[in-house]
Amino acid sequence: MERVLTTPIPEEEARALRAGDVFYLSGLLITARDEAHKKILERGSPLPLEGLALFHCGPVVQKRGETWEVVAAGPTTSARMELFEAEFLRRFRPRVIVGKGGMGEKTLTALGEVGALYAHFTGGAGVLAAQAIKRVREVHWLEELGVPEAIWVFEVERFGPLVVAMDSHGRSLYKELSAQVERNMEAIRARIRGS
Repeated sequence: MERVLTTPIPEEEARALRAGDVFYLSGLLITARDEAHKKILERGSPLPLEGLALFHCGPVVQKRGETWEVVAAGPTTSARMELFEAEFLRRFRPRVIVGKGGMGEKTLTALGEVGALYAHFTGGAGVLAAQAIKRVREVHWLEELGVPEAIWVFEVERFGPLVVAMDSHGRSLYKELSAQVERNMEAIRARIRGS
């Protein structure tokens, strides 16, 4: 059975998902990169974020008449937002963060505190992502920040597949993979020393 989370997502639904689970997202997906995170933390959010999904993304868009069309919406490397994400989670309480590459310990701790999760979306699949974006509902701070850094509000349907990479129970697939790589490297070093 495919799991679809629809925004606004209740805390218990986010907490029910575990690292390794696959799901799709429907409802509102809000983009925010470095500059948007900084501005939201300084000024407040231009819209309520609790229960929504936050996408680390600088979309490629084009305007047709008065309507914005999303051409591609691939994920941005999430580590760039590590500086802001824990405070962002505590203050605004989005339930899902979507990006690539994972985040650090501060974010992992905050996910547990607020009942949220970090989901991985495959880099290089921006056109696939755009197919799930049904429309651009609004855009904030476009003039100030420019297209990639502006806050885009997308209505999505079955956006994904998304893999829970960091859950609200303290588990991070990135941390586990890093530990496994280190064990493998140590075994290789031991074999080299022994030959």
